Amino acid sequence: MVTATQESDKARRKMEQFEDIRSDYRKGVSIRQLAVKYHVHRRVVRAAIDDPKPPARKAARREQPVIGPWVAIIDQWLTDDLEVHPKQRHTATRVHSRLVSEHGAEIALRTVSKYVAKRRPEIGLGTKEVFIAQEHLPGDEGEVDFGDFYFYLDGVYTKAALFELRLSSSGKPLHQAYTTTGSEAFLEGHVNAFERAGGVPETIRYDNLKPAVTRVLLGRDRAENERFLLLRSHYGFKSFFCRPGKAGAHEKGGVEGGIGYFRRNYLTPPPWVESMAELNQLIEEADEAENNRVISGRSQTIGDALEKEIPYLLPLPRERFDAAVLLSAKVDSHSRVSVRQCFYSVPVHLVGKRVDIKLGAATVEILDGSKVVAIHERAITRNSQVLKLDHYLEVLVKKPGALPGSIALSQAKANGIFTKAHQKYWNALMESRGDKPGTLAFIDVLLAHRSLKADSLIIAMELAIESGALDPQSVIMDARNLESGPLAPVIPIETVAKYDRPTPSLDHYDTLLPLRKTS
Repeated sequence: MVTATQESDKARRKMEQFEDIRSDYRKGVSIRQLAVKYHVHRRVVRAAIDDPKPPARKAARREQPVIGPWVAIIDQWLTDDLEVHPKQRHTATRVHSRLVSEHGAEIALRTVSKYVAKRRPEIGLGTKEVFIAQEHLPGDEGEVDFGDFYFYLDGVYTKAALFELRLSSSGKPLHQAYTTTGSEAFLEGHVNAFERAGGVPETIRYDNLKPAVTRVLLGRDRAENERFLLLRSHYGFKSFFCRPGKAGAHEKGGVEGGIGYFRRNYLTPPPWVESMAELNQLIEEADEAENNRVISGRSQTIGDALEKEIPYLLPLPRERFDAAVLLSAKVDSHSRVSVRQCFYSVPVHLVGKRVDIKLGAATVEILDGSKVVAIHERAITRNSQVLKLDHYLEVLVKKPGALPGSIALSQAKANGIFTKAHQKYWNALMESRGDKPGTLAFIDVLLAHRSLKADSLIIAMELAIESGALDPQSVIMDARNLESGPLAPVIPIETVAKYDRPTPSLDHYDTLLPLRKTS
């Protein structure tokens, strides 16, 4: 067996022989004489004269007596694999088992494995794609994507979506957390990111997210979502859509890797928060901390690069884009509308009527014509009910017995809107007047929340409990006085004297009497 060292020595001696042949040829020695002198064929002499480098040795074609009969079959199976999902392509073991079971081949697995490993790259399976490093000019490009993560919301393990817009030149990431990846979150993520960056990149790269693309066409063509087209037109940027699947992931590799980096470094372990607003505050602080990081392969921090990029971004338009999705729904008999499998209350006078809905990523705004009749925080869990006690007061006046067990009351207590002072005052009213009359009197105070501040009414209820003057009208009057002061100031009797004045004189009017005409 010839070793690599022996092959190297042989090649070196061949080059030295070529050098000697060329030297003698320049001295006038003929080709025939050179062939005789160096014991080589005249073809070798001519090759040395034409090129100082000896031609590569042709490898001898060896027969494959064992696998030879099965080569065509194996090649066909591997070629067919080009058209199927990578997870369902033939392994060498599967090729071997099929040869044995379907064709009765007597061949070792090792022999098949060696051939499959050599043949795969030649057919085009498992080849490594070569990437070209790109230069990103300031303000030229951005990348957008969503990524999943988990956090604890009021102690409940909750799934959320992390929106990221990354400015390609500076590497600045801009994140926002949402409980949905719907159109409203996708659009609002853009709006918030543009405002935080202070401008808009000229082109933004996307994969084929549903809020942006309704259908993938040939090549780079896409049927785009109408709301996305409005967003793009409003801010004046261009969109670039990557190839579907893993083949296009590298075309926006910055944001693909950025979401994973952010999740590992700032969302591990899962944060504990009481609201989405608190979570997004933590995320924004993390984005600010990223300004001090130097990305691998770069010479300046993200913050320094961002300062240089900002002047090249497209300016923000005067008006903010409204990212809410417009819907409509009919109010049911429980005075609710159903929005994305969750229920939200509206005032009871709208029961049976169709209302308009502006669905945002964090809020649900309900309108009767042009008038906003309800604003709710968006629910996270399906089939949730978000109910406001105030919306049901007109019905509770007729059905006071429904108040104690109502879901709206339970949620008002959980949200801190219905305080301990409310409950104590209600209990005092029922004790002094009875359950039904006491509840009706209490509803009068609840109705007063529409025109008076909650803090003033709470203080007035506490004063009423202390004094025993429980009449709801007295409570309302006390609350109004706390806000604006008493209607007429009380003046101590001993201070009245200093305001005394002499009786006015009518002498000047008497001088006018002669001027009066007599009849």
